[in-house]
Amino acid sequence: MKILIMANDSGGLYNFRKEIIKTILECGHEVHICLPNGDFVSQLIEMGCSFEACNFDRHGTNPADEFRIIGQYKKIIKTVTPDIVFTYTIKPNIYGGIVCARKNVPYVVNITGLGTAVENSGWMQKVTLALYRFALRKAQMVFFQNTENRDFMLKHKIVQGKYDLLPGSGVNLTHFVPLEFPESDKIEFAFISRIMKEKGADQYLEAAEHIKKKYPNTVFHVCGFCKQDYEARLKDLHKKGVIVYHGMVKDVREVLKHIHCTVHPTYYPEGISNVLLESSACARPIITTNRAGCREVIEDGKSGFVVRQQDCKDLIEKIEKFIALPWEEKRQMGINGRKKVEKEFDRQIVIDKYMRELEKLVERR
Repeated sequence: MKILIMANDSGGLYNFRKEIIKTILECGHEVHICLPNGDFVSQLIEMGCSFEACNFDRHGTNPADEFRIIGQYKKIIKTVTPDIVFTYTIKPNIYGGIVCARKNVPYVVNITGLGTAVENSGWMQKVTLALYRFALRKAQMVFFQNTENRDFMLKHKIVQGKYDLLPGSGVNLTHFVPLEFPESDKIEFAFISRIMKEKGADQYLEAAEHIKKKYPNTVFHVCGFCKQDYEARLKDLHKKGVIVYHGMVKDVREVLKHIHCTVHPTYYPEGISNVLLESSACARPIITTNRAGCREVIEDGKSGFVVRQQDCKDLIEKIEKFIALPWEEKRQMGINGRKKVEKEFDRQIVIDKYMRELEKLVERR
């Protein structure tokens, strides 16, 4: 069979879906990937995928540009003639879904998070929900990554057919293995994410400035692609010794190897946080917000601490609480996090559910 995968970013597709792609290819199927050209396209091609370029701004709202995406998808589906289409993220879900529905091509949708356009009420939410309702009307399956997203979409009657729940993107438990817990005198924290307001960058940086003055033996790492206008501030704080700014990190395990705790004070509407899954899989305690996409991964007080959204004071208190813990209790938190992801978030669960969707197609033939 020919499987066409529509996504908005090659890095996300390679880092979080490559095991699904590998399994499909090993079963003898063709895999075509449709997304903007990016740094990881070459790796996906090396795996055996065919690349169909579809260029668009993932954050753009210009109607003319949005219609052009539909036009690109029509041409690509006509050229590839897929047996089934897998879509990820908002624009591929909506515009890919619209084209598949019109062409009567089976398609499976993955709601990787609602995004700010859906979470925040207003005209943009109404438009996006109307488009989603139209796009998903013929979907073979709609996968959700957390119950809050699922319940919201069902409440607004967006999904009319079959749906199921995934443990996020899952985590590869053989790639992200438990790491030895650091025994250094310094206590090291890491922010690993796109560096943007909604990911809690302001709260983390403010907490780092406060904690560093009070606890000189702490280190605050910042890793990720810089979004918005943070570059100058990050370089200044790095120069002052408040943070260690790494920029984009290719292998997050190299950072996790040296830190004691991952801090993820996000309030971005995502499915399930991959950085929390990967940190927990590597037996690192986590500090994160009490919101959908994060609370599913953490056991408050057992594998880390939960903080209120956009509450720097609470974040500082929880970081200080972590600092005060004995080394063995810190280490045990990491072990508890690993046990939880082993039980609930193995990526094989995701692979099996996608392969079941392919089996359904075979059974109908």
